[in-house]
Amino acid sequence: MKNTKGFTLIELMIVVAIIAIIASIAIPNLLSARLSANETAAIATLRNCVSAQSQIQSQGAIDTDIDGIGEHGWFAEMAGSINMRDSTGANGGPVLNPPVLSGSLSVVNANGFVNKSGYFFQVYLPDVNGAGLTENAGGGSPTAENADLCETTWCAYAWPAGFSNTGNRAFVVNQTGDVLQTNNLASAGGSYTSTTVTPADNSAFSGTAVTSGLSIANLPAVAQDGNVWTVIN
Repeated sequence: MKNTKGFTLIELMIVVAIIAIIASIAIPNLLSARLSANETAAIATLRNCVSAQSQIQSQGAIDTDIDGIGEHGWFAEMAGSINMRDSTGANGGPVLNPPVLSGSLSVVNANGFVNKSGYFFQVYLPDVNGAGLTENAGGGSPTAENADLCETTWCAYAWPAGFSNTGNRAFVVNQTGDVLQTNNLASAGGSYTSTTVTPADNSAFSGTAVTSGLSIANLPAVAQDGNVWTVIN
């Protein structure tokens, strides 16, 4: 007698169709959850930067003009992976010990960016004209920071490593401590993504210098990049 056990072609097609339907529902939800998780992590990282900048400045660990007032730092300086700048020049001081920032932010690429959890991060410190300088390739001082302005001013951006893939929104924070967000759709040249379209030093600011103040919901002026930036509560 023949063995008639097994699935018919119709049954197999029904099973495949059911699996396809479940996948079409589940996969977009999984991708959305990943984007949300990456954005939440980026916000948390910027808030950690606020705390780290406050600590390193209040400690006076960096004081290049030796006036007794501390200055804000670069990622690699705060993470203790490179010597801090001092009166002798870039990276002439000691390594910060203990560091005030996680080691996950200590690896600075050739563009001065840090890549973490689907987002790129970049810190800016002002030069004598208030324009933002980028961190040196590999981390630390690029030189030309203005000591007096670095005592009061800094900012940092976070944007997706892959827009709509690892995240959508872009974020910024400065010495005020407020993290701002934008839907990242109105930037000149396209949405901020990867190392191809990145925020300029003054992108979220009301003026051309990082000392001009962030443009919060188009006040006091439209942001330099055309985006609307709002405070995250």
